[in-house]
Amino acid sequence: MKKGKIYQSLSGFYDVFSDGVVYRTRARGNFRKKQIKPVVGDEVEFDVTNGNEGYILKILSRENELVRPPIANTDQAIIVVSAIEPDFSDILLDKELVVLEAEKIKPIIFFSKLDLVDEKQLAHFQKIASDYHEKVGYEVVYSDDVEANYAKLRSLLTGKQTVVMGQTGAGKSTLLNHLKPELKLETGEVSKALSRGKHTTRKVSLVTINDGIIADTPGFSSFDSLGIKVNELKNYYPDFKRVSSECKFRECLHINEPKCAVKNDVKNGTILTSRYDNYLKQYALIKSQKIIYKRGEK
Repeated sequence: MKKGKIYQSLSGFYDVFSDGVVYRTRARGNFRKKQIKPVVGDEVEFDVTNGNEGYILKILSRENELVRPPIANTDQAIIVVSAIEPDFSDILLDKELVVLEAEKIKPIIFFSKLDLVDEKQLAHFQKIASDYHEKVGYEVVYSDDVEANYAKLRSLLTGKQTVVMGQTGAGKSTLLNHLKPELKLETGEVSKALSRGKHTTRKVSLVTINDGIIADTPGFSSFDSLGIKVNELKNYYPDFKRVSSECKFRECLHINEPKCAVKNDVKNGTILTSRYDNYLKQYALIKSQKIIYKRGEK
């Protein structure tokens, strides 16, 4: 029996990397019965049955797991935020950040396509980047020196498992091609008619860059805070959490409660109004979602 990490999942096959060798494996039948599905990033135990082929016997305990994109045991995530085509969406960014916070995955915000906007728009995005770094506290890779940005990202990859995520057409594959040109990943134009990118990446797979492993993932046109409980949402806004101890009520939801430190900081500009507005939208959306029970559950 061997141990390894799943580097790629495609059509029911799992490529497992172990001791410098890639094994093409399948999951045992009882995985399906138990509704267990291996995902890229999983640490697994497997048997070799024929040369470089084998069967996964066990999935080891996961540190974390993302549903979208499907990946496990991730240290950090580069969120590729497009300035244009597709247009920047602060609520989409905040939804992504919430999911990463919930899974204890470090976010790194990277702005793409800044060369396609004018000086006024550039100043606008510079302010956004500054706010997310200084007022929220996130790592933001943003400067006028494009090559310096790529060098910064490369330095952050060493010794880590990183996932690249973002909207379809945001430039994830383009970014990876800059980080490791020999990848030669296919990139796609954004359809003007649909304002939607072509899905150039259809699978999740890990590649090695600068002594780290990094995943290119399929893009998305919408994003939901899957599985997050409405009363826990506030915990995944670090800018809220820093001052929540000053709220009058211990379990303050920062909505209708009096003497709320978060609402006070929104008023004085310490917390971004857009972040608070997006929190209210997410709260309302999660609260309105009906619980779907599986057959046999009550």
